[in-house]
Amino acid sequence: MLEILTGNRVIPVVEIEHADDAVPLAQAIAAGGIGVLEVALRTEAAFESIRRIRASLPDLVVGAGTVQTPEQARQAIGAGAQFGMAPGLNRRIVSDFRERSIPFVPGILTPTEIENALALGCRLLKFFPAQAAGGIAYLKALAGPFGNLDLHICATGGIHPSNLRQYLETPLVWAVGGSWIATRQQITGKQWSAITTRAQQTVDQLPDTGRHEQS
Repeated sequence: MLEILTGNRVIPVVEIEHADDAVPLAQAIAAGGIGVLEVALRTEAAFESIRRIRASLPDLVVGAGTVQTPEQARQAIGAGAQFGMAPGLNRRIVSDFRERSIPFVPGILTPTEIENALALGCRLLKFFPAQAAGGIAYLKALAGPFGNLDLHICATGGIHPSNLRQYLETPLVWAVGGSWIATRQQITGKQWSAITTRAQQTVDQLPDTGRHEQS
């Protein structure tokens, strides 16, 4: 699963208000050439959405995002999440996912947080909020002291089509994430063809090293 996850350079972050929209949304994203998505745990339909997507699209990698409490971790794992992500670093949640051999990507912002994540065995990290925290220049600075430690960072927060390629060409960055591919408004409006088009346009922007790895 780690290889599959790191082989995907773009991770759409989706907020699903109605579980009935989950499968059509996932199908629209997959039709655009993207093989992974992160269901943010910000709605009551999130866990059921993960269940339905896993049951209907077994080849799509589905994770839970914004995992902030042990209870959310337990429910996400029970729903079938294949990975977890969070904006911050919580030792208990890291442990809950590790006990079940499910990749977890904690959020980091400072060198100290990176060292804490490394101490917990985490090498897949989420840099959030990317743009607000210094963006590409900040990530390049981090590559100095941490570039030899086999870190893989997913940058989220302020990522959009005009800067995603620059992020993906930055040292340490394995992927970018965000909601531009499938906005909450598009999902509630069931604009599946528009979402597929955005996914296709995003894949077309990937650096050559990442385009062929995208599931």
